Amino acid sequence: MANLTDKASMGAVVAAFRRAHPDIRVTVSYADTDTLQKDLPDQLRAGKAPDVFTVWPGNGNPASVVALERDRLLDVLTLRPFVRRVPDSIRPVTDTDVGTYLVPVSFSAIGAIYSSETLEAIGGTRPRTYSGLLALCDAARRHGKVLFALGNASSWVTQLVNYALVATTVYAHDPDFDTQMEYGKRTFTRSGWRQAMTEYLDMRERGCFSTEPLSTTYQEALDQVAEGKAVGTVQVAGALAALRSAAPGMHFRMAALPATDQPDETRIPGAVSAAYGLNAHSRHRRAARAFIDFLGSEQGQNLYNRAGGTLPALPNSSFAADPAVEEVVQRQKDGTTVPFMDQRWPNSAVQQTHFSQVRALFAGTTDIAHALAAMDDAYQRGRDRNTAAG
Repeated sequence: MANLTDKASMGAVVAAFRRAHPDIRVTVSYADTDTLQKDLPDQLRAGKAPDVFTVWPGNGNPASVVALERDRLLDVLTLRPFVRRVPDSIRPVTDTDVGTYLVPVSFSAIGAIYSSETLEAIGGTRPRTYSGLLALCDAARRHGKVLFALGNASSWVTQLVNYALVATTVYAHDPDFDTQMEYGKRTFTRSGWRQAMTEYLDMRERGCFSTEPLSTTYQEALDQVAEGKAVGTVQVAGALAALRSAAPGMHFRMAALPATDQPDETRIPGAVSAAYGLNAHSRHRRAARAFIDFLGSEQGQNLYNRAGGTLPALPNSSFAADPAVEEVVQRQKDGTTVPFMDQRWPNSAVQQTHFSQVRALFAGTTDIAHALAAMDDAYQRGRDRNTAAG
């Protein structure tokens, strides 16, 4: 079972695996992020889960590697061939205290994905400053479009604009923010998270987004881009494959979402994205391990990421990056990427609170102060539980 955003990537891997292993039958089902995070843990506990499935790095949601391993739902992969090639820089979110329980497959980013054709049609260029971003929103509206299609009816999408902005408003000047949060020395309320949420709502008021984002799903947002109604969308790099499928004649580019008027400050969230685990109670363990090994191989990594417009989580010299993510590649080299925020949070409650608070902000039923306070409360409760358990 894989994420719907990774359908093209997984399809390419499965086709090659079938050719190499004609004696193994592989079937794949796909679900969106909300469904996976909600249903997959329950399916595993009930003995009704697939053999291999999407697992999130870190500890930010119910289907994360830390949460699933804690409940003994994942088979250990520490001795699989790919493990020796996992870079030390990503081990804090791929491994648990007791070993390796997932195979990291792609390094992705969260940023603005623009249609080159639609951007040219409104006479715009990719902005490098926040003021330029707002001006581009105005230009899009003058041409009867919106700059960004926003699908906040899909809960997981609600986080993406904040993440893209927080990369700069928090981490550009406080790169140790996550560690300081763990020590209780930082809070969401008294940090650049406030600026990011303010800008998120300012962009809404400026008309940067779809007219009814709370009623627009992820797929509907992509359709708006494909139809030229929106110049682009703020998404994970994996969405490039879906956009190309919907609009094969369009060309797309990903760029960091600027949050200040100082381009040198701009950062982009970049981290391990797609990863897979093995069901601890799989009835097809030998075949499933063969598939896990293929995902961790150079061939498997390259096939997956060529199809998805992402980068291999296990780097190799034979991979040629998609031109659409050229900026991500450069920022990875320059060190101007930051981890996905939820990968360092103490439990899934923080992410779920973030989802609900963004929806409430867009519905007008809360304000930024209360939203950040709710996230601080969820974080503190998670940190206290982890401290007590330790």
